[in-house]
Amino acid sequence: MEWRRSGSYLPKEFLVRKSAEKFLSSNFWDQDGILLIGYLPKGQTMNAEYYSSLLVQLKDISKEKRRGKITNGVLFLHENAPAHRALPNQMKLIYLDFHSLDHPPYSPDLAPWDYHLFSGLKKLLKGRYFSSDAEVIPAAETWLDGQYCEFFLSGLKKLEQRARKFIERREEYVE
Repeated sequence: MEWRRSGSYLPKEFLVRKSAEKFLSSNFWDQDGILLIGYLPKGQTMNAEYYSSLLVQLKDISKEKRRGKITNGVLFLHENAPAHRALPNQMKLIYLDFHSLDHPPYSPDLAPWDYHLFSGLKKLLKGRYFSSDAEVIPAAETWLDGQYCEFFLSGLKKLEQRARKFIERREEYVE
């Protein structure tokens, strides 16, 4: 039962369909495009061992896809998730010649995957129904693969601009 005014219309009831469950993807990209997308297997948690294996894959793929472009190592930015900060992974980054940039704690304004990479993808997928991961993954990968180099480069330029604001404001939140 519900209270309503006499003569008012009954509220519409919407059919709720269960969509595909959430899953985690680790996306690695540079100014030229996507290098690697790692999908966390169902039932597994993101941990230092899994992330370390992704870093090794990234190094191998970078050598292949960016042959001749990497001469002084890789400048590497990732967030402060526990798996990223784990000592074995910090050592792995050094071993792989990835120079890690410090990412300030809780700073979504400096997370290009949030403000740049995924904003367009979210718009594309919004309101669409997916019954399985197998349907979501190709839709997302098709969109990411369809972006021009300028898209990825502009994301890095935005990161530089946001970092400058962050420094000027002495680490206060910037939107």
